Amino acid sequence: MDFTNIEDTVNAFVNLDCRLAGIPDGPLAGLTFAAKDIFDVAGFVTGAGNPDWAQTHSPATKNSWAIETLTNAGATLNGKTITDELTRGILGNSPHFGTPTNSAATDRVPGGSSSGSAAAVAASLVDFSLGSDTGGSVRVPASFCGLYGIRPTHGSLPLAGVFPQADSFDTMGWFARDADTFARVGRVLFNSDVTTSSPSKMVIAQDAFDLASDGVVGALQPALDTLGSLLNSVTTERLSLTSLEHWRENQVTLQGYEAWNTMGEWISATNPRVGFEVAIRFLQGMSVTRDEVTNAENVRQSATDRVNSLLANNAVICLPTSPVPAPLRNRSVIEAQDVRTTIVRLTCVAGLTGCPQISLPLGECDGAPVGLSLIGSRGSDMMLIDFAQQIASLMGKN
Repeated sequence: MDFTNIEDTVNAFVNLDCRLAGIPDGPLAGLTFAAKDIFDVAGFVTGAGNPDWAQTHSPATKNSWAIETLTNAGATLNGKTITDELTRGILGNSPHFGTPTNSAATDRVPGGSSSGSAAAVAASLVDFSLGSDTGGSVRVPASFCGLYGIRPTHGSLPLAGVFPQADSFDTMGWFARDADTFARVGRVLFNSDVTTSSPSKMVIAQDAFDLASDGVVGALQPALDTLGSLLNSVTTERLSLTSLEHWRENQVTLQGYEAWNTMGEWISATNPRVGFEVAIRFLQGMSVTRDEVTNAENVRQSATDRVNSLLANNAVICLPTSPVPAPLRNRSVIEAQDVRTTIVRLTCVAGLTGCPQISLPLGECDGAPVGLSLIGSRGSDMMLIDFAQQIASLMGKN
């Protein structure tokens, strides 16, 4: 096969030589994709955004499940993309490889940790791309770059051959510019050719919208009105009976603890070069106690019970993907940390509960995209994907 020669004008790729041809026939034939550099491709080192990780690991001996599935469906892999190092970022900054350009708002960050994957799709260098989402790493770049993106039901798609961070939060996801391509990929990954029924009820998450800027709320209102016209029932509820900040704190505790358990032995043995923010997160995770984990697990269970009750009877929860549009590039560490904290108050909802969440590019604020998200009950991934196609068609965005 003749591969497309990509000119990486947006600093999205870490390895353009990592290529695999899709089979000639298949449901994804003719589509090209890129993969975040955490997905194994046979013969290539999986770098995970950190040079010391790459130097201390051998080339993969086989393809990850996702790469194998997509190429067997006809899609052609056209390179590996930059990730925030060790998947521990959410804004898209890399001290080792630079910050990919967000083509939808070039003065702003692309979001992370799937930064290169989102940037490659936003710049039309590939048709779709693979990312991962532990704390928001597909949903946030999708919102910042004006793309469709999903965090699937936790555990629904195999993570064989994918660099791990925090086992009870890790998922893989993907990006596309249009709802139809997005759905084609979803049907392959979920092995589904059945069109699902639409949700019957929408729950507007009041406390999530309260955290969003006035500009984001105003930008998403037309899309909210359109969604409301498609459903039989629309209600407004608070997600958390305490606060979304309380939920965020406990996700950070559990995620940090699991990430240290995953990486701590290698970090202790290697003393790798890592950025300041990533080092701080690992140090915080290292200091988490068993009592703190137990308390956080209790909060996770109560959050799950609450969200499941709101999703009963074929409902979806609607919320902003991010409370703000993509921040400007080159913010200070303190400013970046403040933005990260605000964003995770929203992304922790699906993270703690394991529910699927899809981000739809349905708004614009301050000249930058903003995403509207739908959360469904566990296992409702294809329902969310099919509903996204219906919304896009109605709004002329497919």
